[in-house]
Amino acid sequence: MSTPHNAAEKGDIAKTVLLPGDPLRAKYIAETYLENPVCFNTVRNMLGYTGMYKGKRVSVMGGGMGMPSVGIYSYELYNFYDVDNIIRIGSAGGLQDDVNVMDIVIAQGACTDSNYAYQYQLPGTFAPIADFDLMERAVAAARSIGANVKVGNVVSADVFYNKFPDVNKKWASMGALCVEMECAALYMNAAYAHKHALGILTISDHLFKPGELTAEERQTGFHQMMEIALETAE
Repeated sequence: MSTPHNAAEKGDIAKTVLLPGDPLRAKYIAETYLENPVCFNTVRNMLGYTGMYKGKRVSVMGGGMGMPSVGIYSYELYNFYDVDNIIRIGSAGGLQDDVNVMDIVIAQGACTDSNYAYQYQLPGTFAPIADFDLMERAVAAARSIGANVKVGNVVSADVFYNKFPDVNKKWASMGALCVEMECAALYMNAAYAHKHALGILTISDHLFKPGELTAEERQTGFHQMMEIALETAE
């Protein structure tokens, strides 16, 4: 049953998968939060684990950086491993004045500059959105632990080092809360597979204000986001 990117066999992966970009964050979550975690994938060091959380079987796996990477892993999880729910847990750069480092953003929708939707040959522009039930559960979980949470549009960008820095000001002018690189592709894969997806993001830096987290803080310091995702898991 293994794929070119995943060594798991059918049944090794739970119905709900938490999908951080960083595989070391997946390892950290498994070792910190899951009971009896079992590693199901080491291909390309994109680590994946399945264990128990409060009586629920949950998996966590790295998804890489950018839409081509998360597109591959989420497609295989949905279509080859019978996964029903994928919750992206990642970092993002703030765009709005009232969005600060370490705030939680739940991506209701994902604007994008990517051509990912071209494959569907649609006669218009597809608007990638989150699954409402997962989003509602995540908002409730965030509020229950007192997290500073915001819900709204995010931007999934194809380019990290953009030659034209004003593009982020333009997205901000349309109310986008933050910029990241994966949610739009995840939401499109979920829509096409008739499955469920949600993006929960922690602000790691701000594009128009000082302050940013270190790589180590991004790997191990997003406890609120991790706990919200685990509580949201079906």
